[in-house]
Amino acid sequence: MDIIKNITEEQIRTDLPELNIGDTVRVYFKVIEGKTERVQKFEGTIIKIRGGGISESFTVRRISYGVGVERVFPVNSPKIDKIEVVRTGKVRRAKLYYLRDRVGKATKVKEKID
Repeated sequence: MDIIKNITEEQIRTDLPELNIGDTVRVYFKVIEGKTERVQKFEGTIIKIRGGGISESFTVRRISYGVGVERVFPVNSPKIDKIEVVRTGKVRRAKLYYLRDRVGKATKVKEKID
């Protein structure tokens, strides 16, 4: 078991900011199209964080042209270039699934003022 633990500790990224539920983040990830590789950004609200260690992932939701789009990102993936926290959210729940039923301004999360 120590061998597996050592291998997973090497793979865990330490260059990413602390992520919390309700934060609005901008995720820059690498997209490969044919022979070219480019960086694409996805900005939205974190509605779920699951797992821990090497298998930790988070779900980001945004509204694009009136349609809700959710995307799951593995935290320790080499395809993630960087993550920027745009605003910190003030929430009282661990999972924000209720945002799926909301429309318009009701989907906004209050900002936490430090």
